[in-house]
Amino acid sequence: MITEERDGKKGRYVLVRDGHEAEMTYSVVSDALRIVDHTGVPDALRGTGAGRALVEHLVQTARTEGFKVVPLCPFVNAQRAKHPEWADIFQV
Repeated sequence: MITEERDGKKGRYVLVRDGHEAEMTYSVVSDALRIVDHTGVPDALRGTGAGRALVEHLVQTARTEGFKVVPLCPFVNAQRAKHPEWADIFQV
């Protein structure tokens, strides 16, 4: 399960698996725009799809809530390039 934590204009999505935490951090520019700046996956979760699950959650949330994403995070930007079907949520 992925949860969201938000404190004002800063937030993060968190995935906890087997006691380890992966995260994706973002900044809220406006109701219509977020900047994703970091995805962190601990060594214990590498290769498990944790990072991809966070990106997929981001895509689903952006579509549901109606915001666009600026992918400053290299991992998110690489996933964006691999998935042209997600182009509707990214602002590059």
